Formats: sequence, C-alpha cells, structure tokens
Amino acid sequence: MNNQTQILQMIDICKSYPGVQALNKVNFDIQEGEIHALVGENGAGKSTLMKILAGAETLDSGEIRINGKKVVIDSPQRAQSLGISIIYQEFNLIPQLGAAENIFLGREPTRMGMVDFRAEKKKAREILDRLGIQFDVDLPVSQLSIAQQQMVEIAKALSVDARIIAMDEPSATLTLHELKSLFALIRTLKQQGISVIYISHRLEEIFEICDRLTILRDGEWIDTRPICDIDRDGIIERMVGRKITDEFPKQSFWPGNPILQVENLSRGFVKDVSFSIRGGEIVGLTGLIGAGRTELARVIFGADAPESGKIKFAGKPLHHHDPRKAIDLGICLLTEDRKGQGLILGMRIRENITLPKLSEFCRFFFIQGSKERQSSQKHMENLQIKAPSMETVVNNLSGGNQQKVVLAKWLLANSKLFIFDEPTRGIDVGAKREIYLLMNQLLERGAAILMISSELPEVLGMSDRILVMNRGCLVGELDRHEATQEKIMKLATTAPEKKLTVGI
Repeated sequence: MNNQTQILQMIDICKSYPGVQALNKVNFDIQEGEIHALVGENGAGKSTLMKILAGAETLDSGEIRINGKKVVIDSPQRAQSLGISIIYQEFNLIPQLGAAENIFLGREPTRMGMVDFRAEKKKAREILDRLGIQFDVDLPVSQLSIAQQQMVEIAKALSVDARIIAMDEPSATLTLHELKSLFALIRTLKQQGISVIYISHRLEEIFEICDRLTILRDGEWIDTRPICDIDRDGIIERMVGRKITDEFPKQSFWPGNPILQVENLSRGFVKDVSFSIRGGEIVGLTGLIGAGRTELARVIFGADAPESGKIKFAGKPLHHHDPRKAIDLGICLLTEDRKGQGLILGMRIRENITLPKLSEFCRFFFIQGSKERQSSQKHMENLQIKAPSMETVVNNLSGGNQQKVVLAKWLLANSKLFIFDEPTRGIDVGAKREIYLLMNQLLERGAAILMISSELPEVLGMSDRILVMNRGCLVGELDRHEATQEKIMKLATTAPEKKLTVGI
C-alpha cells in the first residue's frame, strides 16, 4: 500500500498481562478512506489491540503513528483528540436520553451557562443528515432499533471529528435489511475519507464490505493483504493455523422418543405454536430478528408462563413450571445474552459451572470444596476451556470459552433438552466447530437440541429439521436435505396469514 496515504500505523505492538502475552510485535495499518477488516479467533488479540488504540490500555512496547507522526495514546481523551473512535458491540448509550443528548453527552453546547438544546438538536440533525439518516433526535434511544442505536454511536464519533472509526462486531444483532443499511452507511463514511476498522467473525461480510484484511492468531500478526487476494478457506486456515475441511461436522443419529412436545402454545407475541423434538436430533429454529424465537424459548424454559397451550417433557405435561423445575427435569437454556443472563462475570469458572446444582456439593450447609473442584476440573478438561485455572474470573475469558463455561454448567446438571439461543454469536470459526462437535456428543448420549440461530449456513449445516418463525407464528418446516437459504427466507418473509408448509 502507498505509505503516503496511511493515516494509522501500529508497529511491533506488544502487550502482556500476568501469565499471558496478549500481543507480540503486532503490526497494523490503515489508509485514509479504507475499510480494513481485523479478524482472528477469540483470544487472538483483536480487542487488546483496539483497546490500545482507544487509550483504554497502554502498550508495553512498539509505536503508533498518525499521519506519519509518532504519538502516545495514554487515555481515551487523547485517542479522541487524535480522531480515533471505537464503537463496541455493547453500545455506550444512555437509554433514557434522546439521540441528540447522547451524541453530545459531556460536550453539550451552552448559552449563558445553560445547555443550548436548540443548538444541540440542530448539530445532531446536521450530522445525521450527512449520513442520510432520518429519525426523531428527541426520541429516547431505548425506543430506537438496534441499527438506529448503532447509527447514533457513529454520529457520536463524527461529532468529535473522528477520522478512524473501529466497529466491533457491528452486525451481531442486525436483520438483513438493517445490515444493508449499515453497509450503505459505511460506504458513505469511506466516500468522506473516513477510515473504518471492521471487526467481525462473519466472513461473508468481510468480502462484501472490506478493502483489505489483517489476520491475528495467538497475539501475533499473521497476514495483511487485499481482500481480493484471499478466499474464505484461506482466511480460516490462517486464523486457526490449520485447514478445516468440514466447517459443519454434523453427525446423524437415529431419533429416539419425543423429549419435547409443544401444542398450540401462545404467550404474548408467540401465537399457536406446535412442534416436537426427539432425542438424538437437532431442530433448527430460525427467522428474522423479532420473529418470536427467543420469546418461545423462554416459555419452554419456564421463564415466562404460557397464556394457552401445552408443553410435554418426556411424555409428561408440565404445569406451572419455572426455571428451577426446568433445570431439575433436565431442560436448559443457553441464552443468547451469555454475559448478561448466562454467566456471573465476576465469579470464577468453578463457581459458574457448579451453580445450577450447588446443593449437590453441599453438606450441612457448607460447600465441599474438593468435590466442587474435582467436578469443575473434569468439565474444564472435557470441554477444553482455555484458562490458567478454574479460579480464573469468567469475565477474563474469550467469548468462545465463556460459551463453553455456560455449556459446562448444563452438562453438570445432566440436561436432556438443550435450548441453544444463538450458540455461536461472536465466536470465531475454530471455536464454532468445537461447539458443533460438542452438540454431536450430546446427541450421541440421547439428548435433544433446539438450536435458535440467525446464521442460515449454521442452521443448514447442523440441523436435522428446520422450523421457520415469522411474526410470532410457526410458518413452515423443512427437512435438512431439501432446505435452502432461499426456501427459508421465503418462509421467513411470508405473512403468517399466507402460511406455507414446505417439505413436511
């Protein structure tokens, strides 16, 4: 690339934590007006590199250059003054405030010592108009869609004249329509000379939107090249350090007896849903975001009570069941929000694994430490959870290893029905494959899996049957051998009153 157009250079960046070399002489650069992908497995060092760029962490050695000049970024304020902004996967917005107030939070325009709300709204409207975005800047951001909230974050970055914007997993919770809007917005930023660092595990997006990519592995720089000079398999091989010949290692087992039967189930947005799952099979549940998939999972798990309909588990009706009863029966929910609902981030791996069945490790109201440690160590080894020890705080683990801790606690609970809600969201391709192999092991022992996913390649690759939801209704079922992305999308976008039945 032409060095004269490089707006950012990160050279031989090193960063270590106690017992961990997070970054070892990593190099990264980006041109003015370039969309540059940063990819790698969980734990590869992407987040650490961006935290250094954002001033949230300080580097141990190496140097950073902006427009060819060496700079020291020792605080977020310093990064902001240099035109650097990071948009994290978890947005940094105040839900009760409007878009304009969030955009200028802490930098409000004033008049006679008071906040000039009229000027604030005018400036916010000017930035949003520049991006081609239209919505009420007074509306609380809690009432905006995820895509609109993301646009508020981008507007906030532009309000401080950011020339380099890093986006961490920006598409994780977006619908297909919202994703197209995001890509259009990113291309607008590019046309305005703004450089975008795009971090994503969804490789198909990398090929659609990015100019170049940099690959990290185990804290080290592996490769940087134009996106047109590499294919998907080449990226995966460099990310994981080996060839993955079978991205979706699905094994088929002879189905057993029905483990879950849902009959005419309704709750709020979910209307009149009926289906069953047998032991030894994966039933994929898909549809557009907002179709009612997670709401259905919560009712099955007992987090929400059904308004009508029946749920049978192992042939027996469930009456007035709640999560505690569900766990005792052998029903588990691996929530899509593993950080907010699936784990206690401030607790250790050991404590999270044994939490659902803690009573089994107690005697006379005291926890039997040796028994708890022995069981936790066994599950850590079986699931290959990468951590210094079982005493490691869960918040310090990568996304893939956090997901394994969630799975470990349900394996310890001896569950029979696993509800996976977006099981591989934010997880790299290598860790995904490990999760898929674990699913095969669960099927082999006779368990059943309801897999909720927005990633159609995952649904097609790992499901025995595929159920499609739309606007709270089940609109069709497909067998894995005849299912295609086109058939799924046709069902997902067909109004429930024009219900289709395909491949039953």
